[in-house]
Parts: sequence; structure tokens; C-alpha cells
Amino acid sequence: MSTPFTPAEVRHAVELLASRSLIRLVTEIDDNGAIPPRRLAGTLPDLSTHQLRSASDTARAHGLVRIAPGSGLELTEAGAELADLYDAMARWARRHAVPAPVCEFSRRIRHVLDLLAPSLSTERADALSPLTGDGAEAGLAHPRTLLIQWLADNPQVARVPEPEPVA
Repeated sequence: MSTPFTPAEVRHAVELLASRSLIRLVTEIDDNGAIPPRRLAGTLPDLSTHQLRSASDTARAHGLVRIAPGSGLELTEAGAELADLYDAMARWARRHAVPAPVCEFSRRIRHVLDLLAPSLSTERADALSPLTGDGAEAGLAHPRTLLIQWLADNPQVARVPEPEPVA
């Protein structure tokens, strides 16, 4: 499967998807349903007001959540698929005890995204070799395929914003 992503697009997508606050928001809604905006701070007390606002704004801007009248922030189809992708990555990381035997869910996601990133911005066949060998990276081909498909279905996540014009 070819990977039509530039290194800048990969960096942008990985930074966005590996954001601890975005991971927490998406997985909380996936696990427990819609969150009224006024209850975000109580639902995710480990995140600051700034982190909550940033995660919510980012998720809405990229089509991962929407505000449903009467119920609050809920996942869109893309958001639900991202939650499934996060689960697949975390399962692989737990199975291989990376980055540590015991660690936070969002840290596992970040680690897997960091492992996958180099193979996303090249079409060379050898980019996948560490992902299919005998080490901890073995078996990452499946999460890589899921990630590439998700990014192809949601190109707005990889799109690097244009620089602001200087006045």
C-alpha cells in the first residue's frame, strides 16, 4: 500500500493524533457517551481548562466530534473510527509491553504512532522491515494499515496548515 504523505504531513498528523488531551477526549466519549460541554472539566479533571478547550476545538475542527443538541459533545463517524484505531494501537502496545509494562493509555498510543511515523512518509519497501521482524515492532503492519486507511479517509488531519501571511 503506497503512502502519499509528506514528512510534514506525517509530523502534523502524529502530533495531532498523539495529543494526550485529544486521546482522553475521544476515548472518554467513546467509552461513556456524549459529554455536555459544561461537564468536560468534571469528566476529565486531569486536564486543564486550556487543554480541554484545545482538545475540543481541535476535535471539532477536524470533524472528530460535534455538538449534539441536548446531549453535548459526541463522536462523529470519523471520531468513532479513531477511537477504534486507538484501541488497536493500545492492544498491540500492551501485548508487547511497550513503552513499558505498565503505562498510561495515551503514552502507549504516542509510542505506537512514533514507531509508525517513519514508515508513513516513504514508499520504500524496506521501511516496513522493522515492523515485520522478530522484535517488539513485529505485527505493526496491521495497525499501520489501519492508520493509513484512517488518514486516507480523513485527509484534513494530515493537511499542514498554510503559514499566516506576514503583514
